[in-house]
Amino acid sequence: MRILLVKTSSLGDVIHNLPVASDIRRCLPEASIDWLVEENFAEIPRFHPAVGQVIPVAMRRWRKSLLSRATWREIGHFRRLVSADIYDAVIDTQGLVKSALLASQARGHKFGQSAASAREPLAARFYDRCFDIPRQQNAVLRNRQLAAAALGYALDDLPLDYGITAPALQADWLATGNYAVLLTATSRTDKEWPEDRWHTLGTALNAAGLHCVLPGGNSAERARAARIAETLPHAVAAPAMNLTDLAGLMAGAALVIGVDTGLVHLAAALQRPTVAIYCGSDPSLTGVLGTAPHRNLGGIGQTPAPAEVIETALQLPAA
Repeated sequence: MRILLVKTSSLGDVIHNLPVASDIRRCLPEASIDWLVEENFAEIPRFHPAVGQVIPVAMRRWRKSLLSRATWREIGHFRRLVSADIYDAVIDTQGLVKSALLASQARGHKFGQSAASAREPLAARFYDRCFDIPRQQNAVLRNRQLAAAALGYALDDLPLDYGITAPALQADWLATGNYAVLLTATSRTDKEWPEDRWHTLGTALNAAGLHCVLPGGNSAERARAARIAETLPHAVAAPAMNLTDLAGLMAGAALVIGVDTGLVHLAAALQRPTVAIYCGSDPSLTGVLGTAPHRNLGGIGQTPAPAEVIETALQLPAA
């Protein structure tokens, strides 16, 4: 049986889909699994041993240069690649028009959410069969329910398993000893936690014997990380890193604390003790979910105070 999973972006959404590959491997061990994903996040499905071919797509980049011959050559290559095999099931867990259009390029029976369930109802028109998946639940569970309905297995006693591991990062700039990773950057300003609160948190972690490591995805985020790190003893602002190295950094951490960003979900997927800080989004729908100790704090308009984050972090059991 050949299965194509379509979950293209963003980083957190792609991570939320990893348990689907684990479920399929447990219930349909003979199945082969391919994955269609945005090129910037292709490292994530490659972490999973059950995933075979990863088919990258570059919708974000292509939109910026639609008149370019190079863009249309790449689009042609993608179409040939995604239609090269016939799939028994093409499962779009994204529920967007763009993901449904991408899924339509593959050969095979298409499955997705109904118009009442999908994030963009129009997407349902592109599927051969649709399923009603309740919206008011965590995104990880919604993905798993859709795949189970499409492929005809029961989730009943299936454990939550992201299926990925990463070796701890070995880097000259990373000091020895226990460390906490602080994920201070996110995609929207309303999701950010103020810099002075990160200083208060980092000071408390340092007093508890943890030095802090602060990564950032772009120059502005790394500048923010550097400003915070300068105020903390033994802290380091990490250099530019790819997703594989970031996974290794978090795999070796004693604790990960972050705002609503894809990397905080990666920490949970890697079974690290994780505290997620929510300021502008709803953790009941997109909160961290994992098997290691974890807590989601705050919510829309409910920015957690440093004391709450510190108390939660220091009481979190070790993985």
